[in-house]
Amino acid sequence: MCTARYIHEFHGFNLFFLCFSFFVMSLLDELSRPERWEAFYEYKAGLACPKRFLKELRGFIDGQGYRPVCEAVARGDRFPLPQRSVVSKTSSQKKRVVYRYPDAENTVLKLLTWLLLRKYDGVFAGNLYSFRPGRAAKDAVLRLRRLPGMDGLYAYKADVSNYFNSIPVERLTAELEAVLSDDPRLLAFLRGLLEEPEALENGAPVVEQKGIMAGTPLSAFYANLYLRELDAHFAALEIPYARYSDDIIVFAPTKEETQAHADFIRDFLAGKGLALNPDKEEFTSPEEGWTYLGFRYRNGVTDLAPASLTKMKQKMRRKTRALARWAKRNELGGEKAAAAFIRVFNAKLFENPADNELTWAYWFFPVLTTDECLRQIDAYAQDCLRYLLTGTHTKARYNARYEDLKRLGYRSLVHEYYAFRANAGNE
Repeated sequence: MCTARYIHEFHGFNLFFLCFSFFVMSLLDELSRPERWEAFYEYKAGLACPKRFLKELRGFIDGQGYRPVCEAVARGDRFPLPQRSVVSKTSSQKKRVVYRYPDAENTVLKLLTWLLLRKYDGVFAGNLYSFRPGRAAKDAVLRLRRLPGMDGLYAYKADVSNYFNSIPVERLTAELEAVLSDDPRLLAFLRGLLEEPEALENGAPVVEQKGIMAGTPLSAFYANLYLRELDAHFAALEIPYARYSDDIIVFAPTKEETQAHADFIRDFLAGKGLALNPDKEEFTSPEEGWTYLGFRYRNGVTDLAPASLTKMKQKMRRKTRALARWAKRNELGGEKAAAAFIRVFNAKLFENPADNELTWAYWFFPVLTTDECLRQIDAYAQDCLRYLLTGTHTKARYNARYEDLKRLGYRSLVHEYYAFRANAGNE
């Protein structure tokens, strides 16, 4: 029923618009359709998702766990508040704020995001690679390195500071209104989530500026949408450029043109209420090559970026120390500690810790043209395992043979890389 109360709740939409919206099919209606859930499940099953996640998703779908959430959304009930938490960034002392809705609502929002990213993919320029159907980080690097004259270009790489939680909601809603004008019910629902001032912290409501709420499914769509004008600018001028969420890189034949592009990006972001992380700005010459999304390209060769190599070694070192302490505390043999290390890193490298789109290996393997860094990681992992098995860093650690590591389940990155390339070549 159309009343002044509804008009107020929908932030000034006029009476005709509101009444009309109830008779327009919405993407929200798709959330209760079993066939949409089956398609979503098939998509996730085709990725390297953990078996536990797929089992939980299968149970959620079969039990129609989405129906109470969809019914509440249809009634216009207040959506549950997201839980706020602070987590440590990997290999860093820095903290970041993330949000998560209750499990059922979070899963429904995952389907909604999946549908959104497909229905509205056409509003984005071709130089955007994050969270898009049929695109991944590898596609950005593969396209860039194929550009004519790439080895003679200067590069500027930048990272938007605290992007997800810094986006001004009032400016984002203007973008949403332009794109979602064909779906007023969806627009009203998304505005309600974005403009909700509260979150839960330790079970109690708190009021804060949440931006687009990093960690929640819909943040992927919002992150793509908010900077689409920047992407379109470089696409229209046919300037070599790529964006993956908050990671930006642009190229030019001269140092001066590269600086001009950098100035434009800084000014554009300032106008959108955002800023760059000065620690992650990087200008490079053709001789130096460039790094992007964990890769390093130089003179026609693509390898892991130095930071990616360092990060993996740091993870292995920390886990080795933790497992050595665990084994000593519980009076366990080194073999148990080594087996635990292998389980952890087989999962980290070849499986997903969550329902993300790509494993570590499948992020890097399709793009690498050398195994140099993979060999370094293999050598480091084997040293960690030999230490766990023998308790020493001396030459005596080689009493633990490579065959012993294999018996415990160790998988060489170099071996897996060439097996991947062989399979890709046969497809």
